[in-house]
Amino acid sequence: MHPSSCDTFVALPPSTEGQRIIFGKNSDRPCDEVQEVVYFPARDCGAGEKVECTYIEIEQAAHTYAVVLSRPAWLWGAEMGANEHQVCIGNEAVWGRENADGEEALLGMDLVRLGLERADTAEKAVDVITELLEKYGQGGPCMEDECGFTYHNSFLISDRKEAWLLETSGKYWAAEKVEGGYRNISNQYSITTKIDKEHPGMREYAQNKGWWDGEAQFNFSAVYSFMTTARIEASGSRYCEGKALLEKSNGHITAEAMMDILRDKESGINMEGMFMTTGSMVSVIPTDPALPGVHYFTATPDPERSVFKPFIFVKHIEGELKETTSPNYGPNDPVKKKPRFQSKPDRKHKLFVKHEVVAAIIDTHKDKGQKIVQSMRQLEKEKMIQMEEILSHGIEEPDFLVNLFSSFVQEEMDVYSKS
Repeated sequence: MHPSSCDTFVALPPSTEGQRIIFGKNSDRPCDEVQEVVYFPARDCGAGEKVECTYIEIEQAAHTYAVVLSRPAWLWGAEMGANEHQVCIGNEAVWGRENADGEEALLGMDLVRLGLERADTAEKAVDVITELLEKYGQGGPCMEDECGFTYHNSFLISDRKEAWLLETSGKYWAAEKVEGGYRNISNQYSITTKIDKEHPGMREYAQNKGWWDGEAQFNFSAVYSFMTTARIEASGSRYCEGKALLEKSNGHITAEAMMDILRDKESGINMEGMFMTTGSMVSVIPTDPALPGVHYFTATPDPERSVFKPFIFVKHIEGELKETTSPNYGPNDPVKKKPRFQSKPDRKHKLFVKHEVVAAIIDTHKDKGQKIVQSMRQLEKEKMIQMEEILSHGIEEPDFLVNLFSSFVQEEMDVYSKS
């Protein structure tokens, strides 16, 4: 299948307004796939405990951090998310010279969640993901059917002070540190000659394969890609369009600017068709550790007609975000049974069902649809003004934010009920 999904962005000072890091991602997936937003609290784990990922079981860490995730409802991992230490991760499908048709192992989406659960900085997340990659490998179907859609992964990872780009090919990888400005990734390798960490056997493997002569300056993208870096920069590509949109707001990139980028349909970043944007995320992370991060999620398809809803890590958050959590089928889930994917159960959560009805009205009734979208935008704007106060001055009453996300989802559904 041709690379056609996902765009991830990060902007750091001086590209942003104020001393903040802005992270954003559109998750582009099959148009009939439901994406849920879920929360898992921090916990201490027992010695010898195992964790069951999408396809395989691995050793659990001694402690896992609290995480909020946006994920395809059929799997264990996540397309994107954040943890209590304000680490954010999004992944991208990438294809290159190394065959991606491996046996079931860890999905790139599993590695996103594992990185968030186990790392309190972006650099540590690079280490966690690459160590797991070395130990367990990556592989297995990345869609809920038998089509055999598989890929390698790249990851954009940020924290309060920096970002890292990690690109993988099988178990081999390279990582680049981003300390300022902005960066975006799509579905192609983009690390070239600036490599700040790498798999110790990565260059030797490429040389043995005949991809690199051992003498020319090593360029990860050129060596491991099907295509040259010039293809990535080609006019009209989503990578190029995303880069241009970031440049347009350079020095003034805010959460609103990032949301506008994710909503942009002309560039292809807000994807439509058989693969479409099924979930979106924007995070605002102050560099000041005394200030909270705010993580916005849609939990619904097409950010142009969705509402970004805020989540803030505070103590005593209730375990389940009920309105955006899909039904759980446990051991009877067709994903868990072999042969896998023999049927598809209904995975629609409450917000998805309400949004689906409203999206159809927006599509078929122009005037009424415009009024609904205006109401959605007004609701979003009002909440973002409240969040700006918290981002600037901190949290006075943490208990008031325990149900922040869920209560705002309810407000959104109330708007839909009146439509």
